[in-house]
Amino acid sequence: MNGDAVAARHCLDRLAEQIRALIDERSATDPSAGDPFRGLRLSQDHVGWLLDAGSLDAGSPGAGSLDAAPAPGQVAIAVREWPRLAELAEVFALSEFDAAVLVLALAPDLDRVFESCYGYLNDDVTRRRATVGLALDLCGHNAWDPAARARFGRGAPLVEGGLLELEDTERPLLSRTLRVPDRVVAHLLGDDTPDDVLHGLLQTADGLGVRGGAAEPDAATRAEIERRPGLVDLLRTGPTLIQLREQRKGSADAVALALFAAAGRPALRITLTEQVLARAEQFVPALVREARLRGAGLVVVLPEPADPGPLCTDRIPVVLVGEVRRESGGWPVRPLVVDVQSPPGGSPEWVARWRAELGPIAPDTDLEATVAPFRLTATGIARAAGTARALAALEDRQPDETHIRRAARQENARGMGPGVRHVEPAVGWPDLVLPETEGARLRELVDRVRNRDRVLGTWGLRTGGGRGRGVAALFAGESGTGKTLAAEVVAGELGLDLYVVELSALVDKYVGETEKNLERLFAEADRVDAVILFDEADAVFGKRSETKDAHDRYANMESAYLLQRLESFNGVALLTTNLRANIDDAFTRRFDLIVDFPFPDAALRKALWQRCLSGPVPLDPDVADGTALDPVADRFELAGGAIRAAATTAAYLAAAGARAVGAEDLLTGARREYRKMGRLSEEDLVGLEF
Repeated sequence: MNGDAVAARHCLDRLAEQIRALIDERSATDPSAGDPFRGLRLSQDHVGWLLDAGSLDAGSPGAGSLDAAPAPGQVAIAVREWPRLAELAEVFALSEFDAAVLVLALAPDLDRVFESCYGYLNDDVTRRRATVGLALDLCGHNAWDPAARARFGRGAPLVEGGLLELEDTERPLLSRTLRVPDRVVAHLLGDDTPDDVLHGLLQTADGLGVRGGAAEPDAATRAEIERRPGLVDLLRTGPTLIQLREQRKGSADAVALALFAAAGRPALRITLTEQVLARAEQFVPALVREARLRGAGLVVVLPEPADPGPLCTDRIPVVLVGEVRRESGGWPVRPLVVDVQSPPGGSPEWVARWRAELGPIAPDTDLEATVAPFRLTATGIARAAGTARALAALEDRQPDETHIRRAARQENARGMGPGVRHVEPAVGWPDLVLPETEGARLRELVDRVRNRDRVLGTWGLRTGGGRGRGVAALFAGESGTGKTLAAEVVAGELGLDLYVVELSALVDKYVGETEKNLERLFAEADRVDAVILFDEADAVFGKRSETKDAHDRYANMESAYLLQRLESFNGVALLTTNLRANIDDAFTRRFDLIVDFPFPDAALRKALWQRCLSGPVPLDPDVADGTALDPVADRFELAGGAIRAAATTAAYLAAAGARAVGAEDLLTGARREYRKMGRLSEEDLVGLEF
């Protein structure tokens, strides 16, 4: 037996002596002591003896008090020798009387002999557990003592802490049965397996799947703790409520666990979903009791804004991770709100963590450039690295850039809500035909995203004023010049997903609703590694005007909000416009880059035609060598989007005629694009008089 079991046995031996003395005392005077049916029937002599023994003269109200009448001495001494019981008594503020009651209540769970003894003392062989009356008898208190009776009430430490349950509530108080929950009995014997009701809900710090767990926090987590030493003191001293608001989902989880580790407390973690909240009444008492038994704190993760009210207790330290609903409140203590910064994706230590989690990778993989756009937490990196290894194993090779980016996107993937369309990039630099200057600016944009944590964080070039680490760029140019395609290429080069904002779904006619929709969008975008594209941004980023009526006033308020929110943004935002002059000048300073997409000249138009017809498209020889493309590029001034549409029309015409794409097909496709735009081709001018 372990030490706790030996101490329990010693404590029960002392209790047995106390019970034996009480049995001997009753047997000496009880006329039915030798009756083999005692407890199953009541004889006249036995009833008379009960009335004499329980007469008012034998114990008047107020005869003795809880303080004056000590707990049974032998049991009290044994309780102090039981380490786990002594620790439990300190944590739950139990008196010697409470500890003695707990021992005599759990005795039948440890030794069956006590069942028979309790059946005899209860005068009922079917009642084989201790009752309130029997507990008072064994502890030297009479049933008239209000202080002693109160120790079995709802607010008493034993009952309120979930250490003792009173059954048979329809019976008088003295006849109610005392039961110690199995989890408490197991804890006192040295077993810390959680209660069955917590199965599937509870997670400890060493079961999070992070190498090193909370005992080895990363640099970002250590920095957060060092910035706020007072949080550690609060968690160390006693019950408190702290809310960690995270810029990035999952970034505060590791901070919460590390805070408890620094405070010398174990931590229990639970994710509070709607399904879990629906079962709160079933598991919350067991959860609080579990934390108190272990001397642990509670980390409550909120995937979505929620009201964690049932878990905000004044008995244990609680750290909330995530957003709390505004209407939440009425908690025992007021939460201390702390903002946690998102992890730096491109720091050397972060790259080293990726390298350690991935293990051997393909020799030509530029790991630093690959992982720089992703701001995953330590747990997220571990999971993403595992996914990358699994993807590479399917191909019987080592992980490379493709596997790592795909795994990181899967770890990062989440919906952005209504009004946003997800695009998985499927194009690259060869698909983008631009002048050399504009192409260089787009590559510079990619480099800014990859190196922003180094420049703004490590090198300290981010000033105050609540400015974020985001990268924002404006793509300006006529329709069809490649702005949206360029955004997809940038996202693909970074290995990120592209989210296109449908502004029509965000703009609302009611005052203030547009700002709320945009705030939700920016908040979600801050938590996701992705490129956010505001297509046709003039709708919400337009110029402010002179205030002449209420409409102008609220339109200007909307622009002012966007100016502030864009500056504090931490993600990658791209805006497109057909007319740069429509964008408010105040936004210009907040853009890292402005890329003008010029209308293509003849040389670029030919290159666009060649790009659109590349691949397995069957071509006539004069089209393949570019001879037939020169007159089409010279005669038809089309932007890239129109050229792609014209090439598609030519391909359909050729497919319908079961032939390769020829010069006539290209001319037909170009003429149709001219007519769609309301312009006249040379063919349309034939027969017209001027």
